[in-house]
Formats: sequence, C-alpha cells, structure tokens
Amino acid sequence: MVLAVGFGGAWLARDPAPAAPGAVATAAAAVDAEGGLRRRLVLASLGDLLPALRANGIAPDDAAAIEAAARPGLPATGELRAAMVLTNGDGPVRLLRLEVSNPDSSGIVLTRGAGGAYALSKVAAQLSTRVVVRRGRLDGKSFYSSAVAVGITDSLIPGFARALAFDFDFQREIGPGDAFEAAFEQRVNADGEPVGPPDLLYAALTTSAKSVAVYRFAPPGEAADWFDSSGRSIIRALMRTPVDGARVSSGFGMREHPVLGFQKLHRGTDFAAPTGTPIFAAGSGVIEFAAPKGANGNFVRLRHDNGWETLYLHMNAFAPGLAAGQRVVQGQAIGEVGTTGRSTGPHLHYEVHIDGAPVDPQSIVTEQGKTLSGPALVAFEATRDRIDVARAMQAK
Repeated sequence: MVLAVGFGGAWLARDPAPAAPGAVATAAAAVDAEGGLRRRLVLASLGDLLPALRANGIAPDDAAAIEAAARPGLPATGELRAAMVLTNGDGPVRLLRLEVSNPDSSGIVLTRGAGGAYALSKVAAQLSTRVVVRRGRLDGKSFYSSAVAVGITDSLIPGFARALAFDFDFQREIGPGDAFEAAFEQRVNADGEPVGPPDLLYAALTTSAKSVAVYRFAPPGEAADWFDSSGRSIIRALMRTPVDGARVSSGFGMREHPVLGFQKLHRGTDFAAPTGTPIFAAGSGVIEFAAPKGANGNFVRLRHDNGWETLYLHMNAFAPGLAAGQRVVQGQAIGEVGTTGRSTGPHLHYEVHIDGAPVDPQSIVTEQGKTLSGPALVAFEATRDRIDVARAMQAK
C-alpha cells in the first residue's frame, strides 16, 4: 500500500515502525536480497529527497550527506522515482543503497562504503521506440475532439492538419463519418512509459470525395517532408488553408461589405478564428511588407518564388523578428489572427494575387512537388514499409 507522507508530494512505502514527524506509516517494506529493508518512493522533485530520508529514520547529518552526494547526478526539477535499502535490525537506521531514476530511466545509484562515505554511479537512459497507430471517424464536433477521443496526442493534431493541408480544406471538405488514421513514433523507458513528445510519421484522411495518405521522410541531407506512397512530395506552391482550426466566414466574390454597407468585391477568403491563432506562410518566399497599413490593420505581403503574392490582413501581431526582406518557408508562423484595421471580429483576410490580380484562393490548382529517385527513393520505401508493417500489425 502507498500513502502520502505529507512533505512536498513524496510518496513512500514504509514499514509499521513509528513514523517520523509528518509521515504516515504503511505496510511493511520488502526485504532486500542483502538483508536490508527496501522502500520505494516517488518524489515530486529533488527537493523532496532530504525530507524523505529523514522521514524514514535516517539521522539529519547522514541524510544531508546522502542528499549532497546524490544531488550532482540528478536534475533539480521533475518527478523522480527512488528505492532505498536501509539497515534491518537494531541500532540507528543507515542507508545501504539508494537508486534514483528519471522518467527516461537514467539516474544514479548511491552506495555506502565500509568507511561510511557514499559512492555515486550514473545510470544511462534505457529508451526504445515504438510506432503507435490510431484510427477513427470524425464526430459532429471537430477534428480535434475526434482525434483526441481515439488516443492521438493533442500536440500532433496541428501537424496532422498541416500534412494534409494541400489536399483538404478542413473547414469545408471534411465532415462527420470521414475516416482518419495517424501513426506516430513514441520513445518509451524500460517500463514502457512514454518519454518526451511523440513524432508524427503518417497521416491519412478519407472522405466521400477522395482519400489521401502521406508519410514523413527526411531525404539524405535535407529536412523532413511529407510524401505520398510513391515518393512524391505533397508540397505544392500554396497551402489550401494558412491558419489552423479556422472556419471560412466569407468567400471570394461580390458581397455587401459588413462595415461600409455597399456591394464590393471581396478579394480573398476570410478565416474566422480566435485572436492569437497562428497564421502560416502559405508558400515559401520573401516578405515584401510587414507593418500596419490603414484599413488592412497589421498586414503582410509575401512574394513567392513563382511570382505569385499572398496577402494577410487584420493580424493581431507579427511573428517575432518578421520584417521586409526576410525569407520565410512554407508553413512558417508569420503572425497571429486578430481584428486590427477595418474589421468586425477576429479573422484572417487572405488573398492570392497572380500577375497582379486577385484570384479565388480556394480555386487554385497548383503543381505537384518533387518525386524521390535513386538512393533517396530506396530509403523512403524502407521507411514507408516499416510504417505500413506497424499499421498492419495494429489493424483492428
């Protein structure tokens, strides 16, 4: 049985001997192979080690010496798991051995020598990786709630959406019942517990109109990218949606202007989203303008490598350091949604200009990305096959 001992979030398994002040006595501790009493602890942080030692009957001076000997090998913050082996018999309680581990299974072993001094040994992390596959169907609420419901870590959801942003408008082209699948790699410790954030490897989405699946792969000497099953990059000139989790509140075309009150050409697409929602560069290029501009509010104009331009209006703030002349890459955060300038609420007004004229951003068909070949294709196929084997093994 494990009970709280009342100091800083430490938890102990203790024998029924009289408890130290502030401690709660629990069931008997296990007898170690060396004849000592072995007691387990979970500490909220390194600062709880000294109180835990004293709560288990170790004299204050000895407890301070143990804590001082262990401190150089342990992080100051973060949860720690520990096991102490104490003398089992009459006389003062002495520490024979202390084992402390981090969540990644790295840690220290502290042993008491014949002369009473403590010797520290460091233990390397014992990590492995596993591929986890999760599948589901969209509910009637949102992709986010649907993904979390089947066990997709929330930190992966924006990356999943961006991986498929060239093929789907998540606000208009998906709906309840559409199927999705994600595969991600997770590091685990020796106990099989997750360590650190997962990495998304595979994303797939199937609607009544189309089905798309993409694999994450880093060609030799290049940054990781997304490719279809044949090794063709999904990157195109422009993303379909340059902001996460938004809805289209107004499309391209003639409309009654919500502020001015007369018919006027709406030269882009409005994406409604909460203030502070990240805005991404729809394609790679050079910033031509990034500053407040009258009715446009905080405004960015980006010229792309093919000569096209994209415009981003009413931003709440620019990304730190963003300035004219700076080169940005597709998917890089350039600012956040706001309601500056002539605006009735927080949204991104997004325009695409081709040959100087505005066009409907949702109607553009752009060219496919590069296709892998030679050794890069062979390496990609090995990565794809490894992911597909994991998917097959975890198929329901």
